[in-house]
Amino acid sequence: MIGIGARNLPGWTHVYSGKVRDVYVPSGVDAHNGEDAYLIVASDRISAYDYVLPTEIPDKGRILTQLSLWWFEQLSDLTPNHVISTNVPAAVEGRAMITRRLKIFPVECVVRGYLTGSGMAEYKRRGTVCGVALPPGIREAERLDRPIFTPTTKARLGDHDQSITFADTAARVGEGVARELRAKSIATYARAREIAAERGIIIADTKFEFGVSPDAGSEEIILGDEVLTPDSSRFWIANVYEPGRSQHSLDKQFVRDWLSSEESGWDVSSGTHPPALPDEVVDKTHERYVQIYEHLTGSRWS
Repeated sequence: MIGIGARNLPGWTHVYSGKVRDVYVPSGVDAHNGEDAYLIVASDRISAYDYVLPTEIPDKGRILTQLSLWWFEQLSDLTPNHVISTNVPAAVEGRAMITRRLKIFPVECVVRGYLTGSGMAEYKRRGTVCGVALPPGIREAERLDRPIFTPTTKARLGDHDQSITFADTAARVGEGVARELRAKSIATYARAREIAAERGIIIADTKFEFGVSPDAGSEEIILGDEVLTPDSSRFWIANVYEPGRSQHSLDKQFVRDWLSSEESGWDVSSGTHPPALPDEVVDKTHERYVQIYEHLTGSRWS
């Protein structure tokens, strides 16, 4: 079926729509050489608390795609990625990429270098995050001594991701693969954190997805999906960072904060769908996405 925002594209057949992305496969050999290809199109949809919001953010899909491509290039010597080409249909130019078809592991590979959000909430209750014990006295948004791997389930559309332990991850993908995912995730985050720091940005935490080729016998673990975008990461401005309080973020935390405020009139735990975003929230969210793109890449968004 055609998804939320999917469109008919010559040479490509729509097969799936997620919260933000629409996925296509080649209709024939003319679309792209090789049947192992996907066309992944980033829409302007935005999700929060596992809901797709009824309001779009202008340019969001283009920013996510261009920033992901920039990061894939920065990290290419560290880990292979799924990008094949950006030679896409004109209707989705700038917001799409042709990628290798991967069998994605059923875990979200979250790495935290600072403690905030759901990680801080769990730490306050138990002194742990995803089974990782942490020392007492860590303040809101404080940097951890070393990054930690805190995976979650990869829920289907409409379901909620759940935090899991490393042992849970090993039960899902095998002990050896779990160790490799943890090592790759932490190493990729560490490299990205260094790159961002040079540009005055703190990456507080981020999420990666990895997979393998569906070809029989393939074992190479490949970085897929999006990478280090304001949808999948928390970005803070280094020169105003101060532990012990919430931070000014250049990501979709601004949307989460509005949804959980009294102004929205929405109860996150109600089970009802969230309201539309007001124009001011849309504009400020767009502004933050543009700012993080420009801070990181050094290029002006246009």
